[in-house]
Amino acid sequence: MADIATRVSYGRALVDLGSKYDFMVLDADLSGSTNTGKFAAKFPERFVNCGIAEGNMMSIAAGIASTGIKVFASTFAMFAAGRAYEQIRNSIVYPQLNVKVCATHAGITVGEDGVSHQCLEDISLMRAIPGMTVVSPADDTEAYACIEPILNLDGPVYCRLGRHPVPVVFDLANYKFELGKALPIREGSDCTVFATGVMVSKAIEAYDILKAEGINISVVNVHTIKPLDNETVLKYAAKTGCVVTAEEHFTAGGLGSAICELLSEQLPTKVLRVGISDIFCQSGKAAELLEYYGLTGEGIAGKVRQILGVSK
Repeated sequence: MADIATRVSYGRALVDLGSKYDFMVLDADLSGSTNTGKFAAKFPERFVNCGIAEGNMMSIAAGIASTGIKVFASTFAMFAAGRAYEQIRNSIVYPQLNVKVCATHAGITVGEDGVSHQCLEDISLMRAIPGMTVVSPADDTEAYACIEPILNLDGPVYCRLGRHPVPVVFDLANYKFELGKALPIREGSDCTVFATGVMVSKAIEAYDILKAEGINISVVNVHTIKPLDNETVLKYAAKTGCVVTAEEHFTAGGLGSAICELLSEQLPTKVLRVGISDIFCQSGKAAELLEYYGLTGEGIAGKVRQILGVSK
């Protein structure tokens, strides 16, 4: 199956759910890029183009949600989590309104758009807000499947989506998305890799690389970063005794930080993190940037070898 961008999956889900549920979709003049334009074409009376004014869009979304109508609000991650942070925090999450912020073009896989658009701090910003649910789907199947549960959840949600096509990991016919429940997808006893978003497929690559070397790892897909599935994280940390985390995000404040916070309090465990470490990244093609910054199967495998004290 061809690689598919999770923003495309999101647009498809909105259209399919539009006939089943009564909700509205807002966008900040980026409906072609976020794929909300597909919903606008089918349900024009339930779509609002708010223009290039993300803070205003979030305030409009809050106003609509306060009347009892659920709202999806979309723009690029940098403009949602960054530019409109105050409105999300104060107007949406504080009153616990049913606004689902589905932000596309997250991470470095936004590619040639460059550092101004490479949002690598959005998970950190959103998970720090009390009462915000944070979701980061791994592929087309998961991105499509998560939208209905997000819609039905009572309260605000931040859903992180990507521009760049990524491998399809899961079979839609056999996949069930459960908010707040991490999903083990490979089993091994030497180390556990907790991955999220585009790094889930890379963690599976690492599993195959390491298996050929006689190293057997568990791979756990953490699609819901907040609330974190503490039970599964603790179970697998105890099972393998060491942990590697992998995310297309700054190592500060994201999935790795969330897991370190939990383990340091409840089950002290050695953890190494794969991510971007305190630097602004270069502009370039998405695949080349992932390779350059070590966000690859081999990059994860290298961290596993390091934590186990073995050489390639």
